[in-house]
Amino acid sequence: MELLWEMAQLLVSLALILVSLLACVVIFAVDARKHNNAHVDASVIFEDPNSLKQVPCPHVHDSADKYISLIIPAFNEEHRLPGALDEALSYLQRRAAKDKSFTYEVIIIDDGSSDGTKKVAFGYVKKYTVDIVRVILLGRNHGKGEAIRKGILHSRGEILLMLDADGATKVNDLEKLENQIHAVSKEVYVGDSTASNSGFSISDIAVAAFGSRAHLEEKALATRKWYRNFLMKGFHLVVLLAAGPGIRDTQCGFKMFTRAAARKLFTNIRLKRWCFDVELVFLCKWFAIPMMEISVNWSEIPGSKVNLLSIPNMLWELLLMSVGYRTGIWKIYN
Repeated sequence: MELLWEMAQLLVSLALILVSLLACVVIFAVDARKHNNAHVDASVIFEDPNSLKQVPCPHVHDSADKYISLIIPAFNEEHRLPGALDEALSYLQRRAAKDKSFTYEVIIIDDGSSDGTKKVAFGYVKKYTVDIVRVILLGRNHGKGEAIRKGILHSRGEILLMLDADGATKVNDLEKLENQIHAVSKEVYVGDSTASNSGFSISDIAVAAFGSRAHLEEKALATRKWYRNFLMKGFHLVVLLAAGPGIRDTQCGFKMFTRAAARKLFTNIRLKRWCFDVELVFLCKWFAIPMMEISVNWSEIPGSKVNLLSIPNMLWELLLMSVGYRTGIWKIYN
């Protein structure tokens, strides 16, 4: 009996040591990322391949001079990117032809690709000019979250749409998000007693709209393997605990923000890879930014870079986010 008691004490001691070590590792990792929002790297310069002149890049804190910016992160997307760009630019041109006030830009962020993504992207800059299509080169792979943040921070639109390079969501679905953003922005403006009488500007009202595939969940559950459903359900539970309720599908890559919302959100996010979407939901709640979840058409495109091995990394990022904000190590700046 004494031997069993000693073994139990030893196991408890080892468990406490392991928990302490894990806590130290988590705190160290959280602290190492507390300045991820600072952007101390060199200023971004857009190069015009037609004239070889450098075009100074704007910042999200500047006034908007386009109506909409499309932000497309790309990592080794030389094959899928052309289809997405052709669809997007064709749609934007049609809308601009009908409405002269509809001005736009497409920003492609090459996240350290090792294939021909850079060449493909600059081919579109040559075709459409640097005023319409711009390319940001990150040099090395930072992650989708960092690529999108970089594009958002250096965009010119009143409203900003992030979308994936695989074309899984049809670009004309942006009108669903756009209409809701306008409707909610007007409600917020009318209800704001401090608003000036100088006129309503969509870029000055902080609103976010999240594209969602939640309406397709029942079909997906029926076709996916049981263990994938188990892991996804578990991940959704962890997301609920980390960011709270409100958005069922945080991971859909089709999201829209007004310029005012983007200023608050993308100057604060720390996560660079898988779970920056969840951090956006958390920050929207912290800033009391109205956010809507809107069903969009979505189709499975071969070549997805997210797999079951991504789940542990996602859980790790969610743990860092929870500890970072709840301990106050990650400061939120307004």
